[in-house]
Amino acid sequence: MSLVQVVVLAILQGFTEFLPISSSAHLALAPWLFGWPDQGLSFDIALHVGTLAAVLLYFSRDWMQLIALGFGFRHGSDEQLHQNRNLLWLLTIGSLPVGVIGLAVKDYAETTWRNPLLIGTMLISVGLLIAAAERIARRRKHIGQVTLADSLVIGFAQALALVPGTSRSGITITAGLLRGLDHHAAARFSFLLSTPAIAAAAAKDFYDLWKGGGIPPSMYVPFVMGIVVSGITGALVIRFFLAYLRTRGLMFFVYYRVIFGIIVIALAIFFRYPGR
Repeated sequence: MSLVQVVVLAILQGFTEFLPISSSAHLALAPWLFGWPDQGLSFDIALHVGTLAAVLLYFSRDWMQLIALGFGFRHGSDEQLHQNRNLLWLLTIGSLPVGVIGLAVKDYAETTWRNPLLIGTMLISVGLLIAAAERIARRRKHIGQVTLADSLVIGFAQALALVPGTSRSGITITAGLLRGLDHHAAARFSFLLSTPAIAAAAAKDFYDLWKGGGIPPSMYVPFVMGIVVSGITGALVIRFFLAYLRTRGLMFFVYYRVIFGIIVIALAIFFRYPGR
């Protein structure tokens, strides 16, 4: 991999993993547009590790407080988290659907579903769903008011993100809005919920890579750079997005998704888009 390819894909992963616009769609399109070879499993792992590092870095205080509260200890200063001492276990329960369903559909998600027509359709469909949620959601609850039902609904929504083009953050934030969470709370819960899923995906890929002989020596530098660049980019994007949602909604991302989805479908029909 060239240095340019490493940096561009890592920045793209950091941006699109946490914004509601689908990282899978962007990472499939970029190599095709620039004529780059497939980056391979080891670099995919680097991107997973980088985005995992981003959420752990940004939410480190939240996780320490959640873990302490979950085991009955008072820790941290976030009063909203103190109002829901079971949030750690709600996040655990909410993570189960993507784990169970992911094992069942993994082969489809990595092969058959990586179809540009499906990706484009999901970009548009979920974009319209986000628009509907923006219109009808009450958005009154903060993260300390998340219930078991909220966690399960958002957890099953996260499982839908196994379909490329959906966007993990997009579908889980939308589910949170429909359950009455405000924008900031829905995004915060979404990012916390994504942490176990991203960690599990990275661990599974590491295992597959280890079985295949480990990281090739030629990938050592791209691997480290991918982690660092995607991690820093992801942490900055999380910070920006949470601040953005305190005063604005998601309609900009709706327009982006619909336009991008139309472009992807057009490329699939009229050009040799990857996977066609």
